[in-house]
Amino acid sequence: MSLSETIAKEKDTRPPVAIGHVRLYVSNVLEASEFFIKIGLRPIAQSEQVAVLELRGGTHLVLRTSPEAIAPGTKTPFDLMVDDVFATREAFSEWGLTVSEIETGRIHNTFTLTGPDGYLLPLTSSHTDGREV
Repeated sequence: MSLSETIAKEKDTRPPVAIGHVRLYVSNVLEASEFFIKIGLRPIAQSEQVAVLELRGGTHLVLRTSPEAIAPGTKTPFDLMVDDVFATREAFSEWGLTVSEIETGRIHNTFTLTGPDGYLLPLTSSHTDGREV
């Protein structure tokens, strides 16, 4: 390892492991993709069958067409974390998105956003305490 690589590694305080991909099945990939782009994910690839969207930290949300109907009110198998849950909820509400009230928890403040196919998507306050992730 070179000296510059050693110095760069010593300054990088992020955990050495991250989640690479999270999959969500939806009825309409393009519509769901546009929803997630609207709320802040970065588009990487989009087609009618699959979309790849990037979150902070490099994790990819992979949207695929569901072989079955999705029951409205189904909880997503993940939550999203934002720096300011109050401002995020306010902005989403102003955009006409369906959001719940904010619940105060022991560690997180959380609200639920109704997403594509009626999915319930929790958004939580950050708990990184300013650490890089």
